[in-house]
Amino acid sequence: MTKIITRFPPSPTGYLHVGGARTAIFNWLYARHMKGDFILRIEDTDTERSTQASVDAIFEALKWLGIDWDDGPFFQSKRLHIYQEYIQKLIDSGDAYYCTCSPEKLDAMRKKAVASGGKPKYDGTCRNRGLSKTEDAVIRFAAPVTGTTIVDDMIKGKIVFQNSELDDFIISRSNGTPTYNIAVVIDDITMNINTVIRGDDHLNNTPKQILLYNALESPLPAFGHVPMVLGNDRTRLSKRHGAMSVTAYRDMGYLPDALLNYLVRLGWSYGDQEFFTRDELIEKFTLKNIGRSAGIFNKDKLLALNADHIKAAPPSQLSKPLIPLLKERGCDAGEGLFLENVIKTLNTRSKTLLDMADGAAFYFQKTISYDEKAVKKFFKSSSIKPLYLLIKQFNELDGFEEKDIENAFKAVMELTVLKLGKIAQPVRLALTGKTVSPGIFEIIGVLGKKEIVSRLNNAIKFISERENQ
Repeated sequence: MTKIITRFPPSPTGYLHVGGARTAIFNWLYARHMKGDFILRIEDTDTERSTQASVDAIFEALKWLGIDWDDGPFFQSKRLHIYQEYIQKLIDSGDAYYCTCSPEKLDAMRKKAVASGGKPKYDGTCRNRGLSKTEDAVIRFAAPVTGTTIVDDMIKGKIVFQNSELDDFIISRSNGTPTYNIAVVIDDITMNINTVIRGDDHLNNTPKQILLYNALESPLPAFGHVPMVLGNDRTRLSKRHGAMSVTAYRDMGYLPDALLNYLVRLGWSYGDQEFFTRDELIEKFTLKNIGRSAGIFNKDKLLALNADHIKAAPPSQLSKPLIPLLKERGCDAGEGLFLENVIKTLNTRSKTLLDMADGAAFYFQKTISYDEKAVKKFFKSSSIKPLYLLIKQFNELDGFEEKDIENAFKAVMELTVLKLGKIAQPVRLALTGKTVSPGIFEIIGVLGKKEIVSRLNNAIKFISERENQ
């Protein structure tokens, strides 16, 4: 069986957005599933709009997503000599020709065609003139004017295009740079690409590219056109729908595996399963399960799936991306058992890593700031005695396991005749500064006896000073 070779060819004119990322993921997953190769190519012939910053941003986004490539990155800007060689072959074979029609003439030509009920296309004026290369000449492909071109699409099925609807499209500009369609075909031929998976906004380019393959006597790749991703109002996906850059989702605390999972499910299915690990996606991904209708981007579903991935991820995996977020909050955290134990208390409560960082901050703060409303409600003079008794119980403990901590609370409940809630809420406020947090026994177990006693003493001092004001 022929090795499957796919590619992802972004243009470096901006950041990698979710639509482009989904195309990359589909190609990468199919190559990995089929044990083939995935090639990265940068289509940077638009020199005015292409930037190195965009190239770097694309690399950064793909690496964060865990999309690795087997060959490349190739840059079209460094392959101009290859395009010129193939374009010359088309001229020599009579499949392409020089055209010197001015912009004004082309505009008049299109207006005339529209006025007579036709399409605004080139009328072939220079096709049989046998012109030679000049400074202002472009090169056009001599497209067939009769018959049909058939796209045997792996996703959409057979699609028939009438050749009479096509025109003699430009393949080389007057400055010698190739246009999109010819550059893509030459790249795919020379890189042995045999599977092209892309958005269906490219479908109208496909008959032109098939004609170029035929003229260059090269075998066709298998084409698969994936329905577009739309916003929840079924219009083209934009920033207001959540079509931000991939790295923006990283900065908002999303996990790469969650975004990967969600983008794959926008158009592909495997029964009713929603949650997939990366390995499961590689194992199960096939093109036959890609639907023919557009995927609808839903930020709430992505958020819920991210929460599921946070819950399922081992704490050691979450430590590294969490550390810089904690540093932004003034918390000096390092990888290790303490941070992993902190994560265990928060992973079922966090929808994003930002949530987790916010929730974890109190573990690392040297001084706890108490919520003012909570202080009025829970830090009363009557709270001092149970806090003091709890310190005494903790200091007398030999062990500090959850059962030991629970017994200490029970002893204080018996001594004060108070219910757990009446003791736990002042303790929670003393330890975290808030009224909402992970389980109180979990927090105490993570912080350890020394830190707990210190925070409880600080709370007693705070209450006493406040009461004496």
